[in-house]
Amino acid sequence: MLQLSLDFLGQQIDRFKPARLPRTRIDRPLVWKHGITVHIVFRPRARRYLLGLRPDGAARLVIPRRGTEAEGIRFLERSEAWLLKRLAQWRSRSEIRQPWVEGVRFLFRGEETVLRVETADIGLRLCFSDQSIPVPHALPDYRDVVLGHLRRMAECELPVRTRELALFHGITVHRVTVRAQKTRWGSCSARGTISLNWRLIQAPPNVADYLIIHELMHRREMNHSARYWKLVAQAFPDYRSAEQWLKKSRIELRA
Repeated sequence: MLQLSLDFLGQQIDRFKPARLPRTRIDRPLVWKHGITVHIVFRPRARRYLLGLRPDGAARLVIPRRGTEAEGIRFLERSEAWLLKRLAQWRSRSEIRQPWVEGVRFLFRGEETVLRVETADIGLRLCFSDQSIPVPHALPDYRDVVLGHLRRMAECELPVRTRELALFHGITVHRVTVRAQKTRWGSCSARGTISLNWRLIQAPPNVADYLIIHELMHRREMNHSARYWKLVAQAFPDYRSAEQWLKKSRIELRA
């Protein structure tokens, strides 16, 4: 009788014990696109999928109690643009600005080029690829000089190329501007203004052409519908390769 009473008492106590949550699975790193490390963490108390950026620049993907890693990866894919934007902000805050001196490497027309500092008759000249920039004297950092030169090149070349392609495809363009957009490669307004990011001068010429055509096709279809992409494919059949290059290199170009 005593044993029966103790068993009954134990059952009643067990009713009031908190439910045991599944053991938290340990952080698992995953090397994702763009070379980003994503730490996948299962959290039983989480109610939804969460994505954030850790202090070291790696991403942290939280999967809730009833979630799956496969669905978490799909959530990560949908959040790609947001994550890249946060990563760029993190890099701008945390990285020390490295001076551009002789030997620095950067992209120009899709190819990695090396900066050379040469002595000229008066002052110096900065050389890379087929370009030469005169400077009156030595500087501790040539970044602004070089990027300013690239932007002036873009301001001269990109509008001309845009009008050539517009004429070829029979599209009317009212204005072409070259700007320093932080999150876009280009845009097209309803009034026919095409705006392009000056850093396209650093992309391969065919990729720059694709981006221009991408915006020109918006003069015919102001959306990203299936009909719009059909127009893009007709004008630039290899557009997927160009899109991949832009996605892969966006961080390097904007660093």
